[in-house]
Amino acid sequence: MDLAELEIFRTVAREQSITRAARALERVQSNVTTRVKQLEESLGVTLFERDSKKMTLTPEGHRLLGYAEQLLALAEEARQSMRANAPTGVLRVGSMESSAATLLPKPLGRFHAAWPDVELKVATGTTQALVDGVLNHSLDCAVVAHPGTAAQRNIDIADLGEGLDGIFLQTEELVLVLPASHPKVRRPQDVQLRFLAAFARGCTYRQCAEDWLEQAGEDIRRQLSVVEMPSYHAMLAYASAGSAVAILPRSLLALHRDVTELQTVPVRPVHTFLIRRSGFTTSAYDAFVRELRHA
Repeated sequence: MDLAELEIFRTVAREQSITRAARALERVQSNVTTRVKQLEESLGVTLFERDSKKMTLTPEGHRLLGYAEQLLALAEEARQSMRANAPTGVLRVGSMESSAATLLPKPLGRFHAAWPDVELKVATGTTQALVDGVLNHSLDCAVVAHPGTAAQRNIDIADLGEGLDGIFLQTEELVLVLPASHPKVRRPQDVQLRFLAAFARGCTYRQCAEDWLEQAGEDIRRQLSVVEMPSYHAMLAYASAGSAVAILPRSLLALHRDVTELQTVPVRPVHTFLIRRSGFTTSAYDAFVRELRHA
């Protein structure tokens, strides 16, 4: 195996297509096909199930992908360490949807203006998905919400995953959003709607909302249904229509000034951190941290 071979394999795995992988890699299709076959032959296993529409990873392919992500990330880290005075290469940043909208735009803009040679890749997801991405080397760092209720200085990042470091960024106020027509809510028992609009499991904010609502007792625990939404826009639309309650940080709600027919209820503060694998550092990452701290 060599790094170029692993990069081709990873790209085919992501694109699930030789044609799309060749386009992404700027290689001819025959070269990509040959390199994948050579890799399979050298390892003595089949890495992809092939059909007329797509290529999907076999169990052996999934195992190799984990190693490929680690090896390629380590190689990139090594390359950047040789040019420590000038950030270069790729920086893969993960973020919760809310932080991508409220916290990151200015730091990312300043970073790109200062270091245009760095290729920034930004992905969004739930806190759990982002933690997994950092730990499996598909992300270099990520902005996540810690579920702990302790003061910021007492939060242990290892609670999110062994082998992680974290830098505190800010504390968000989570609010429950309800239709304006809903009777006044002061406590969980006052919530009459039985649908919660939220992201998929693994979202810290969703868990905070479920924990708060379940203080009302077993009745709401049994009756509460979560409607998984793809975006905060969809959640707000659902809440405005009177169909559900939603959970989001107040800073994000402030961006939607056109949404006025809503009632908000404070739920709890949640701390936001930038996480990375312990010991990971590159000049690009260090420059990104400086921009976040400046913000």
